[in-house]
Amino acid sequence: MNRKYSLRVAIAAVLIGLALPALAADLPRARPEIVGLSSERLARIGAVMQQYVDEGRLGGVVTLVARGGKVAYLQACGRLDPATGAPMTTDAIFRIASQTKALTGVAVMILFEEGRLLLGDPVGKYIPEFKATTVAVPDKAKKGPGYRVVPAKRQITIRDLLTHTAGISYGNGPAGDLYKAAGLQGWFLADRPQPVGTYVKKLAALPFDAQPGEKWVYGYNYEILGYLVEVVSGMSLADFIRARITEPLAMADTSFFLPGEKAGRLSAVYGIGPDGKAEAVADPKERAYAQGPRLCYAGGAGLLSTAEDYARFLLMLQSGGEWGGVHILSPKSVELMTVDHCGPLYGGSGNGFGLGFWVTRELGRSGEPGTVGAYGWSGAYHTSYWVDPVEKLVAVFMTQLLPATGSDAQAKFKALVYQSIVESYGTR
Repeated sequence: MNRKYSLRVAIAAVLIGLALPALAADLPRARPEIVGLSSERLARIGAVMQQYVDEGRLGGVVTLVARGGKVAYLQACGRLDPATGAPMTTDAIFRIASQTKALTGVAVMILFEEGRLLLGDPVGKYIPEFKATTVAVPDKAKKGPGYRVVPAKRQITIRDLLTHTAGISYGNGPAGDLYKAAGLQGWFLADRPQPVGTYVKKLAALPFDAQPGEKWVYGYNYEILGYLVEVVSGMSLADFIRARITEPLAMADTSFFLPGEKAGRLSAVYGIGPDGKAEAVADPKERAYAQGPRLCYAGGAGLLSTAEDYARFLLMLQSGGEWGGVHILSPKSVELMTVDHCGPLYGGSGNGFGLGFWVTRELGRSGEPGTVGAYGWSGAYHTSYWVDPVEKLVAVFMTQLLPATGSDAQAKFKALVYQSIVESYGTR
């Protein structure tokens, strides 16, 4: 069954590619004033980002703003690689880390739309190791590690994973000692020598941080979902995302590992040096991205992409699941993904959490500009994005700063994007 399904998917992807060659062209552009933005105000983005570079707070950055399906602003500043002196370019490739989660979530929703799973299904239906899980409960009276292990009250569901309410962390919870012993701490898995399913099954045997559905805990949820996609589809996650999302949307520079011929476009990673300024650092993860072992496709943090590629993906979501004549999802599925599912479990910032995205519920609670219904997320290397359906806006911020402790560049970018609007589609 899975082989036949995989063959049908591959054939469909080829037919899409043959039928829509124009999609591979550059994204449509528009003069800012045509789409209700100000050229003068958009120029402030570049000026501020250049200031960040000049002051040593960022090494290089690419910013993109699209409205009404057209790119109104795209600019690069700083350096791609200080070792060579190469300037940053708009087609630079970035490690997008947790921005991978959005594509994995869409992959799950594709299978949902095809009737191959339900969001309320227990994960154990597809991955038997999750039929019976446990939870580590802090217990100061307990000798040794300071926690006790109890059975989960119920099975974890696919929706729990999509919303980060399964109780699963990145191994930094009460039972951190067991995660460390199992080699499962931290989000980076691209250097692992075995497929992701090996680690997901090992994870299932460890006690989680909270009972399913009782707490919002950020962790390996989308790695589990990525493996779920592999089990249900009969394809690797990389092949499924390529066949069903990136190739149909002409996202030619989005992949789990870096093709050799594109090595010169990979942005250097910066860190904050002793003087408080950004400086290029030796990234131990780079070898894994560039050379392998190329076996572990991490659905939560593994992809590489460019600003324009990621904008294609976001434009598809912003337009209700379709872009350039390619239908990836139904508008109702996109709607379901981008409304709040978590309520107070996600906190009191005015945002909720949907199926992979923060979602603005109350404008003003966070003190940032935006619109009710906007949604987005970010990545460990200080990349970020959001979509504002009311304003028909897509914004992408790409840089490589790890860790990004103390940086306010993302918040500045958000403010600068919204101040560039001179014709609001949502003004009361």
